[in-house]
Amino acid sequence: MTKSKKISNIKANNAEKVRDFYNKNTDNFIKVYGEIIQAFRTTNVDEYLDYTIKSANLKAGERALDAGCGVCGPATYFAKKIQDIQIEACTVSDAQAEKGQVNVEKNNLNAKINITLADYHNIRDVYGKDQFDIVYFLESFGHSTQKNILIDACWEVLKPGGRLYIKDLFKRISEDEWEQLRINQICRDIEIGYEYDIANLSGVLDKIRSKGFILNFVKVPEVDLSQFEHLTISNDFQNLFNIAKIESWDDYVFPIDFFEILAIKPAISNLDNMHLYFMNK
Repeated sequence: MTKSKKISNIKANNAEKVRDFYNKNTDNFIKVYGEIIQAFRTTNVDEYLDYTIKSANLKAGERALDAGCGVCGPATYFAKKIQDIQIEACTVSDAQAEKGQVNVEKNNLNAKINITLADYHNIRDVYGKDQFDIVYFLESFGHSTQKNILIDACWEVLKPGGRLYIKDLFKRISEDEWEQLRINQICRDIEIGYEYDIANLSGVLDKIRSKGFILNFVKVPEVDLSQFEHLTISNDFQNLFNIAKIESWDDYVFPIDFFEILAIKPAISNLDNMHLYFMNK
């Protein structure tokens, strides 16, 4: 029996375009990526998901929000590996919600994963305040064109002491003017092709810190480079389906960096006692 799905209003913040993009292209993504629709990953995808569990510090008994869950490939993996974890999986795409539900039922995980059809900017209205131990984005954060609003929403739904984890691509910066212009141009092609808004790292970090989060780390994913897939799967997807296809490598400049960000909503709200957070961490 399929679980009921909550539906929130999809506002004019690119969510409609993202929904249409994935409703149209999810089958194509699955053909190339399988159920783990992420560009930065290792050749053994399970190894990368194990790394994600460790890096995001996913723990038994927690309630997690998978924001932009795709077809629930990562969510089903986490639910099978982590005892008593409860995952709310949120997607704006009807096609992904339906395929995700099939995936959840196929793995007998209805008791651990619930799928919600919603715009993740509206998670405060959908789930309520102080609900989650962690909100995580696995290459889904960049679909937002209102990242400040999205970070505000994450703050609202996180419990005191809860974690915000973002793994995504961020625009490279260069002191060379020509190179930066080329980076901007290639990023724009990616954004048009994938309904994306590639984040500026410093802007995101400024918002996270000014909101009141404690920045735990920002780092390049720590994987064995010999096992890194080197984005070949993304090139395959682009070539097969003509989305953001690279027409020429002659003046190509690699336009993005991948980073992980982990931030914590302080359990102590009184700033005068903030030092106790670090002492008792």
